[in-house]
Amino acid sequence: MKPFEITARARPLVESLVTILIGLIAGALLMMPFGYEPLKAYQALFKGAFGTVPDILETLAFATPLMLTAVTFAIGVKTGLFNIGAEGQMYLGAIGAIAIAGRIPLPPGIHVVVATVFAMLVGALWALPSALLKVWRGVHEVISTIMFNWIATHLSMYLAIYYLAQPGRAERTVPALPGARYPVLAEGATLTAAILVAVAFCIGVYFYLWGTKAGYELRLVGENPDAARYAGVSIRRTLVLSFVIGGLAAGLAGASQVIGRPPAWSLYATLGNVVTLGFDGIGVALIGRNHPIGGIFAAILYGALQHGGRFMEYHAGVSSELVRAINGLIVVALAVPEIWAIIRRRLKR
Repeated sequence: MKPFEITARARPLVESLVTILIGLIAGALLMMPFGYEPLKAYQALFKGAFGTVPDILETLAFATPLMLTAVTFAIGVKTGLFNIGAEGQMYLGAIGAIAIAGRIPLPPGIHVVVATVFAMLVGALWALPSALLKVWRGVHEVISTIMFNWIATHLSMYLAIYYLAQPGRAERTVPALPGARYPVLAEGATLTAAILVAVAFCIGVYFYLWGTKAGYELRLVGENPDAARYAGVSIRRTLVLSFVIGGLAAGLAGASQVIGRPPAWSLYATLGNVVTLGFDGIGVALIGRNHPIGGIFAAILYGALQHGGRFMEYHAGVSSELVRAINGLIVVALAVPEIWAIIRRRLKR
């Protein structure tokens, strides 16, 4: 193997390490004027995220839905789209999952499968209007997905409060029946077998994109629409397929939070246990270079920042607002290389 080929393959890893360092330095510079000790804060962050086995499991629990919402955005980018509809599609997926898991009794095992599949189908169905508006009327996907995110927010809250609320507990929906819950992987942890489904889905998307003719056509449309059209690829069909796969991923992310995350096993009426996970997935996708496998590792990093950040507050005394700002700086620094790559591709096109 030639040296320049090794360098080219190692470049994303080197860039990620450099940007992590830049993000940590920027966070330290932000903490110092407020009198906090950066080294102590970062030690608490790392210890909180990876210090013990329960902490590692909790980090993975935070990462699970982000792997999937990252796929929603990433597969859109691969097709030349800027799909930011994961948030709304995830809300409807969560509603679909709890509607089946909490209201319809089914045999154990089959119940969790049916609830999961239904959630994915609902997420994909919610993605279809934006796809059709794009291919038939030329409506930009950013506009349509933002609009449908807001519709999904209020529709999900309405359904959660008026049709799926737990009697005597207006703040949450009915809980998933025991047979519709993913098994917990370790006692006292919130990590369930939902992570195995999430990882399998990401790997499946990877093999679809790089191992099938349809996946190649999808990537070709994103890289060079004119060449794809000349080769006989149906641009409209490919764009719709990209939206649908993204919707399936987002719907699965919603299901992972209501039937795959204790202790609630339900959806809060305020959507508090799923809110922002779709938007967070955009940052995770950018950190993972819009690659379904890269998104898995990026989600774990992001989950570490979320879980470990709480220890910065408890053990290093860093205020919660500053913790979020530091995490944001690290995420932005990590996302910059992929953002710049997207801009360069757009300018070249």
